[in-house]
Amino acid sequence: MKIVKHSGDIVEFNPDKLKKSLLKSGASALEVDSILHAIKKQMFEGIATKQIYKMAFSLLKKTANSHAARYNLREAIRLLGPAGFFFEKYIGRLFSSEHYKTITNLTLQGKCVSHEIDVLVKKNETISMVECKYHAGRDVASDVKVPMYILSRFNDIKERSHPIFDRKDMVSKCWIVTNSRFTADAITFAKCSGLNLLSWNYPEDNNLKTKNDSNSLYPVTCLTTLSIAEKDKLLILDVILVKEIINNSECLNRIGLSPNRMKNVLKEASELCRYI
Repeated sequence: MKIVKHSGDIVEFNPDKLKKSLLKSGASALEVDSILHAIKKQMFEGIATKQIYKMAFSLLKKTANSHAARYNLREAIRLLGPAGFFFEKYIGRLFSSEHYKTITNLTLQGKCVSHEIDVLVKKNETISMVECKYHAGRDVASDVKVPMYILSRFNDIKERSHPIFDRKDMVSKCWIVTNSRFTADAITFAKCSGLNLLSWNYPEDNNLKTKNDSNSLYPVTCLTTLSIAEKDKLLILDVILVKEIINNSECLNRIGLSPNRMKNVLKEASELCRYI
């Protein structure tokens, strides 16, 4: 059966690929088989992958809210827009979880001009600038022009010392992070130029998806027991990760949730962060 991807490409439906993604949600093999059976019964020639995703999400939610939340991870990271400011904070949290010191949104004076830097991180006396390329569209890729442009900024910044963590810090490494993907040319250029890349699916074994699951770095936008408006209120309060709700349930009271709603949200959050 042919299905239509987000990009408009028409491909053959791969049930094994769908099954694998459903199993990663934490649902049992029996639950996944039941969901697959239900989806196949509703499919038709030319169905959009977006429709398949909606069916899968809805059926997973019936098994457990946390399963649907985990399955929704990529979309949840996309919802850290539209400007990408909260995506930058999320990336800061990601580096912090790996024992980096982090600072977000700092302006540094380069040799030639000043530069607004999304995130600066320090570990083992090495300081890196991190540039975040947020894309609202699921199929938008960062092409080779992105690392070429950021390399020029990095070269300007590394020529001078800066008051970042101490009075005289030198920036010696550069990361580029995107919520989407990089083109093959972008990856090739970055490797050749000594730039570090991080995307939804790159590097293969240490990408946004794997880092998230390993350290339970689920953004609050994952949660199915909160409305979009409530998630936005948490982000404004600087509550970026689900685990931050578990450690500070008072934030749920601050956005106006009833005790019963708070109980449901905390249950989903605990189940979501417990699973690895």
